[in-house]
Amino acid sequence: MTSQRTRNRLVDQLREMGISSEAVLDLIRTTPRHLFVDEALASRAYENNALPIGFGQTISQPYIVAAMTALLVESGPLAKVLEVGAGCGYQTVVLARFAQQVYSIERIAALANRLRERLHELRVTNVRVRHGDGRQGWTAHAPFDAILVAAAASSVPSALIDQLGIGGRLIMPLGKPRDQMLTVLRKTADGMSEKQIERVSFVPLVDGVG
Repeated sequence: MTSQRTRNRLVDQLREMGISSEAVLDLIRTTPRHLFVDEALASRAYENNALPIGFGQTISQPYIVAAMTALLVESGPLAKVLEVGAGCGYQTVVLARFAQQVYSIERIAALANRLRERLHELRVTNVRVRHGDGRQGWTAHAPFDAILVAAAASSVPSALIDQLGIGGRLIMPLGKPRDQMLTVLRKTADGMSEKQIERVSFVPLVDGVG
């Protein structure tokens, strides 16, 4: 089901789970999540669940997309945002509605190509997609106001810290498998501050490209 009633039900659920940003909730309501999953799974697109997108990857749970987006939107400007681990591009499109420019990296070529097609279809023009190793970031466009990493690691890759501007925020899941914490880090002139948000479960951030 992809009806407006189904989308409204999802938004009501996210609001009950603590998402308070009406701007973010409205984007969750209006972004066509069913376009980012296989047609066979379209009827489940507005459930609050992660779903497989192939290549051992998943489309993130709507709650997680809303929570990560809200944390970035509420914490400062979003002129230039780096996204690591674009996957099918659902988070990318939500981010693009708030950011002036999104630079999105995906290590799996087929997913990166599919994302470019989806952005064209949805007429999203403020996203640049790169097939590459997200752990290395995108030096040519640094520094970034915010970096969103949609994969888990035990620590933040140093290249991403280097590419974060002063006052910038980086959000990503940190920890071991089955013991990950969604974490927000802010870069200051004196170093990095860190705030743990909640337990999450993400695919691992891996080296190289596929």
